[in-house]
Formats: sequence, C-alpha cells, structure tokens
Amino acid sequence: MSVWFVTGASRGLGLEIVKAALERGEQVVAAARSPRQVEAALPPGRADQLLVVPLDVTDQEQAQAAVKAAVARFGGIDVLVNNAGRGLVGAVEETSDAEARAVFDINVFGLLTVLRAVAPVMRAAGRGRVVNISSTGGVVAWAGWGVYSASKFAVEGITEALRLELAPMGIQVTSVQPGPLRTGFLGTSSLEHAERVIDDYAATGGASRAWAGENHGQQEGDPARAAAAILTLADLPEMPARLPLGTSTLSDIRTKLAAVGAELETWQDLARSTDIAPA
Repeated sequence: MSVWFVTGASRGLGLEIVKAALERGEQVVAAARSPRQVEAALPPGRADQLLVVPLDVTDQEQAQAAVKAAVARFGGIDVLVNNAGRGLVGAVEETSDAEARAVFDINVFGLLTVLRAVAPVMRAAGRGRVVNISSTGGVVAWAGWGVYSASKFAVEGITEALRLELAPMGIQVTSVQPGPLRTGFLGTSSLEHAERVIDDYAATGGASRAWAGENHGQQEGDPARAAAAILTLADLPEMPARLPLGTSTLSDIRTKLAAVGAELETWQDLARSTDIAPA
C-alpha cells in the first residue's frame, strides 16, 4: 500500500487518479481548492484510505499544512502527482501580463510550492515518486497556446533537472505529457480565453479559440485510461524521464523531433562557426 498525494483532485484527470488509486487499495490524499467537490464525486466507504485536504497550490502555508496532515494521517508520502493546472488560449500579443501570470502561478509556481512541501518528506524517507503533469504542449507549441505552452515547457525543464537532483536520494521524477483528454479542461472551469482579441490573429490564435469550443467533449483521450497509465508508471522499477499519453501526442512529438533533427543538420555549420577558433 502506497500513499498518494494528488493535487487538482476535484475533477478531470486528478479525480480519475484518486479513484483509480483508491480502487487499487492505496491510501490517497486528495488535495483541491474545493474539498466538498472531491467528497461529492467519490463513492462512500473509503474513509480509512482517503484524506481530503483543502489546497490552493499558490498558497505556501496551505501546502505545508496539507502535507503535514498527510504525514500525520498516513505516515508519509510515496507518490506526489502535481496535477493542478490551468489553460489559456489566445495569441501571445493578445495575452495580458495578468492573464499570463495567472497561468504561471498555478502551472509553474504552484507546482514548485507543493514540491517544496513534499520533497523534505521524501528525502527523509530516502524514497518517493514525483509525477509532474505536463502536456503535449510542454513539447510542442501551437498558435494560440503560446503562454500555456510556455508554462508547460517550464514544467519540462524543472522536471528534467529535478530528476537529476533527487535521483541520488532515491526519489524518481518524471513528466507525463497527456494529449487532449475528454475532461472539462476545454470548458470554462479550467480554460481561460485571453480577453483581448486582435483581428489580425483570426486565422491563427483565433482558430485555436474556435477549436477549443468545437472540441470540448470531443477529445480523443480517456481520462480513466490515462489515470491507469499513471498508476502503471508509478509501479515501474525505473520510471522514464517522460511519458507521452495519446496517439496524437506521439504523432505531434515525433513530428517536432524530426523537424528539430532536420534543422540541426541544415544549420550545423553556422552553429559551429561560433566556437572559438583553434590556435
């Protein structure tokens, strides 16, 4: 039996991870801004396995309190799933500082806040698993998703470095890169639209705004299956550095890597020309 600490647990992928872990007999700390919403979404009879805690991931004191409650109840934390997140669609120029900061506050600084609260517990135990929920958009950026992708690119960088930093202490770290999951993410609960609209971006950022509305509820990914994959991931003797989820994610990342490889070949001479000339 492992102890799971899941943020953003009130809906979507986070809720599915909580359900899957409970069903498997794990002990779960379900952290969310609305604990009552979590409790209402879960079947009764799991009181011995479940601790629901209030957590706004941007609140450092609340994060520390949630972790303290988890340790007091279950004795430690084995798996941290940094799942809380927010989306934003709109061209980069259309996006205000306030809108961009709101995304980064949750997707990046919120992840760091929770990590700083949990890492000491895992370091003291000499073991643990950290699963940071990124996105296809953490590898590939599209018109209209620039600021959101920037936040997930940051998650990828943090995860890659953190993996190296915590490995000597027996703690494994990975990023999970889901594609479009059939959750409420494209609805108003998790996805913001940049307030400013510039007509010149109608065919690019504007097309992404339209796509979000048209595809809400039509996404290809099954959140329950994604949750099952994450439980499988956490069971592996050695977790990979990153795990993409979904057919479109695999395709998008392969296309990106092929393009990067081709550019490296095309421009390698210019790249090397900046080295200090040999004496």
